Amino acid sequence: MTESAAVDRLARGQYVSLITYKRDGTAIPTPVWVSREGDRLYVWTQADSGKVKRIRNRAHVQVAPCDMRGQLEGEPVDASARILDAPAEIERVERLHKGKYGATFQLFQLGGRIFRRGRAYAAIEITVP
Repeated sequence: MTESAAVDRLARGQYVSLITYKRDGTAIPTPVWVSREGDRLYVWTQADSGKVKRIRNRAHVQVAPCDMRGQLEGEPVDASARILDAPAEIERVERLHKGKYGATFQLFQLGGRIFRRGRAYAAIEITVP
């Protein structure tokens, strides 16, 4: 499968399983919303989440289409991930997610403001080689 075909397949769905790795090599799959810009995929998350910590230690990840519970709906592909910390980058990913998920994403954000006061957000950029 070509890079473009893999990105198309992953970006089409509502969720992807983002598989990150602990230092000991244990795989940790997490179902996440994903948006796309060009040939890159983007994930919105809490800056202090486990997946952010794991990606800072190891950029190699795998991604696969999945349902909201993380049940895989296709084969995982190898990818690399990078944490985006700059406010402009985070705002760009926020706009991408608002464009794809609309009111659902805005309700998610509202819930985050109510229940997770003061927590920062980060974005993850995923590149499928």
